[in-house]
Amino acid sequence: MKKLFICILATVGLFTACGQKPDHETDEFTTQSGKTVRIHALMHSSIRIEYDGREIEIDPCSKLRDRTVDYAALPKADIILVTHEHFDHYDEAAIRQLRKEDSQLVMNRRCVEMFGEGSAMDNGDRLELANDITVEAVPAYNTTEGHLQFHPKGRDNGYILTLDGLRIYIAGDTEDIPEMETVKNIDIAFLPCNQPYTMTPEQLIHAAKMVRPKVLFPYHYGETNVKGIPAQLQGEGIDVRIRHYE
Repeated sequence: MKKLFICILATVGLFTACGQKPDHETDEFTTQSGKTVRIHALMHSSIRIEYDGREIEIDPCSKLRDRTVDYAALPKADIILVTHEHFDHYDEAAIRQLRKEDSQLVMNRRCVEMFGEGSAMDNGDRLELANDITVEAVPAYNTTEGHLQFHPKGRDNGYILTLDGLRIYIAGDTEDIPEMETVKNIDIAFLPCNQPYTMTPEQLIHAAKMVRPKVLFPYHYGETNVKGIPAQLQGEGIDVRIRHYE
């Protein structure tokens, strides 16, 4: 049976354009063949992953409220995943700054139309990006009456990113939808928590119990108080880690 090895938490400082030096928390994991995966909490829904000499960026966004990420100070991306077109997920300038000639850009269909290029994925699609990297597009949508317009069913993506057997579920902007029952064998999950756009803490707890990841990062939480989530999932066998994904 595959084992997930969880290593020490470290912090790294990255300069922003305004000269400040915020800490981006970094969690390390080891894949089934011993490769290191480093996950950097940039902000909100923006995630940087280092894996076997490759750079993967999820929903890069340069500025949100009073927080910034200086993508010019980061390495160019080998892979960029974008879940949907909202400004806090799709930042065209950040994507262009991160791209290099051979970058693989994977987005939902609407973002590909807006950007003018890239690989469009619909819910249910699967792509092999390298012999040890695959990505699956899974549903992400609202179910609460009055909120359906934010993320209509079938438009946006969540992703299951598999790195040498290590399965990472990036849920995107979604509520606790029934399709999460089929998201299985997840090592690391990113679940969003900020109504009216995504989930309440109670919905996130329900989603976590459906997915049952080994490690859970609540993300995209803005001003929502997520500090009580670890206690509410105590005894479920889920390692809940609160990072600066406001």
